[in-house]
Order: sequence, then C-alpha cells, then structure tokens
Amino acid sequence: MTALAFAATIDDPARFAKSRSVGAYAGLTARRNQSGEMDWSGRISRHGDAMLRSLLFEAASSLLTVVRKAHPLKDWARRIRKRSSHKKACVALARKLAVILHKMLVSGEAFRWPLTQEDAAA
Repeated sequence: MTALAFAATIDDPARFAKSRSVGAYAGLTARRNQSGEMDWSGRISRHGDAMLRSLLFEAASSLLTVVRKAHPLKDWARRIRKRSSHKKACVALARKLAVILHKMLVSGEAFRWPLTQEDAAA
C-alpha cells in the first residue's frame, strides 16, 4: 500500500534533482525558524501529502517493532531510538525509506534484503 501511494504521489521521479528532497516534499523534515541571531529546529514541517507521510511512518514503525529479521536500516533506527524516542526514530526511518523508494523509482531496481552470514552459509 505504501509503495502504491508513494508512486502515485511522486508520479514523475525526475521532478526531484536529489532523492534527499523527497523527504522534505513529504513533510518529514524539521521545521526551521531563523531570524537574526535566533536559529532553532522544530518538529516536522507536515507539508505535503498527509496520507503518504502517515503510510511511511507506519511502515517505519512496523519495521522497528514487528519485523524480526536484521537489517542495517533497522539497526540505524534503533540507535536513534536509544538516544531519542521511538517517534523520532520512526520519522527518521520514514524519511530514509522515502529516499530509498525514490532511488528505486529512478533506477528501476527492485529492493533486495541484505544477506546475513547465516543466509550466505546456507
């Protein structure tokens, strides 16, 4: 469901010069307030498609809580969760998933789960 919503929302992946900007398009980047000497980062901006943002967040949350297989993205988000909170880790992982999905749309490559040492030995 998330992949379909992503493909429908993004439509033409060539619109984005960098895959990093897809996270900002979905509203998954920190809101910045800069004025004079004051500069602070707030919560996520929530600009963009709300359904896509919620589906990416749900996919990230389920990757962290439900999926039992090891994955480098999961380990990365767990380290964020350890020093921050579960919600912030899910938002960071959702933004990273958006970048990965955009790269997959641009290149046409399918997602491959990384092989673990046990899988390589079998």
